[in-house]
Amino acid sequence: MPKPPARRPHVVIVLVDDMGFSDIGCYGGEIRTPHIDALAESGVRLTQFYNTARCSPSRASLMTGLHPHQTGIGILNYDDSPEGYPGTLNDRNVTLAEALGTAGYRSYISGKWHLSGDIHTPTESWPTRRGFDAFYGTLEGAGSFFRPRTLTRDETNVDDEALADPDFYYTDAITDHAVGFLRQHQAEHADAPFFLYAAYTAPHWPLHARPDDIASYAGRFDAGWDALREERLERLVKSGIIAPDWPLSDRDPRVPAWSEVEDKEWEALRMAVYAAQVDRVDQGVGRIVAELREQDALDDTLFLFLSDNGGCAEEMPLESAQEFVTTYVSFDDTTRAGEPVRPGNDPSIRPGGEDSYATYGRPWANLSNTPFREYKHWIHEGGIATPLVVHWPAGLGTEARLRHQPHQLTDIMATLLEVSGADYDRAAVGREVHPPEGTSLLPTLIDDATDDQRLLAWEHEGNSGARRGRWKLVRKHAQDWELYDMVTDRTELTDLAGEHPGLVAELAAAYEEWAERCGVIDRQVVLDLYARRGAGLPAE
Repeated sequence: MPKPPARRPHVVIVLVDDMGFSDIGCYGGEIRTPHIDALAESGVRLTQFYNTARCSPSRASLMTGLHPHQTGIGILNYDDSPEGYPGTLNDRNVTLAEALGTAGYRSYISGKWHLSGDIHTPTESWPTRRGFDAFYGTLEGAGSFFRPRTLTRDETNVDDEALADPDFYYTDAITDHAVGFLRQHQAEHADAPFFLYAAYTAPHWPLHARPDDIASYAGRFDAGWDALREERLERLVKSGIIAPDWPLSDRDPRVPAWSEVEDKEWEALRMAVYAAQVDRVDQGVGRIVAELREQDALDDTLFLFLSDNGGCAEEMPLESAQEFVTTYVSFDDTTRAGEPVRPGNDPSIRPGGEDSYATYGRPWANLSNTPFREYKHWIHEGGIATPLVVHWPAGLGTEARLRHQPHQLTDIMATLLEVSGADYDRAAVGREVHPPEGTSLLPTLIDDATDDQRLLAWEHEGNSGARRGRWKLVRKHAQDWELYDMVTDRTELTDLAGEHPGLVAELAAAYEEWAERCGVIDRQVVLDLYARRGAGLPAE
């Protein structure tokens, strides 16, 4: 296995939004992702890499090498202070762009930021003020793919560009600008290394996709979620990503058997639109790779592809859909052409077009997270397990291989600091910051090294977990701890907490120490804060 070259690589990170562990082809899925698969075929796939179960926290952790609570974003980019999280990137961290800037990198972001509490007025938490030389994308967390809000170029709102272009589709616009940044860099800064962060919003709801992409999946999901989960498991086992003795988790008990579903055509369409969204991202990855190859830069680029959380089980019943949507994002009642937009999941509304606003729901999220339990928001494997494809021919060679060691988002900062020679401390001059929390991926990627004593930990909305070696402690908010052996039971079907009380106590104590050190706020404090707000009472 080659050692990393002395020269600094370019860096490309492609992050997708709300995509499950087994959706893409090289992780067992039936969605066509030939460009991502090609990177895996000459790179490394990590089988036990973890995000932090929700979009803003994951992006904060990725961007800073810290746990999200340390960055001020413990839940989302909403201000819950004084007792809760401020919901905006604080100044006690260094971003990847700031750190890489100390090593001469130019940094560009195309896509979703979602790390600033103020999404309309530039603040010190905007990307252009946290090390990025250019920004095109959205400050908001989600929204229409045909008419996004908070669309921004550097620090100028450009929502009108989407309104004026009848062919506008946000995924393609993210790709267009990512490729444009690479070309601009080649023309103006060819002697400097670059960092490109392509942060797609797909396949986050709403289910919006181009008609041709949707049509290409006609009939693909007609077999239903039960059969498709079995087929995915078979491919995962055959590829070596999943151990053959890990049983498939049961179908979510709230999900009916496919044989009992009445509106099969509509249900299959929901998944087809979702697949089309992922497919279009893969097409974008292909365009980015093609530009890197055109510039003769692909071999010298450390390219990472991953998702910010597991598949999303959020539903949109007709009676509450608009209230649900407007709780989190802006919502336009009409399309650009003036037609009404109908939010909600119902067979009377065909998803995919600008006039709809829907999710694919729990049944298909259960498929996306095959073979695991649970979803986005939770710390069980279905919420935090992500595919991670790493491609860097000059540093890692071109042999396709798997790595099974557990890692988490904080490790990406540590890795980039190592390969670039960037100076984290120099980037922090003038402010007091937390030291980076992660461990470099390079020993795992190059030497297949394992650290069985390292503690990984997570918390989101009171859902908590800690993992050391083969043992994972996990719980839902206000419920008892569960203990799983990740070597024999990564699908978390046999709770061993009753058999190993000492181990539960040991890991629980380690978790509590981590939570206190990282500024985790007790969930009940946050819930009480929400209750006072709902009653019109002051926060404190």
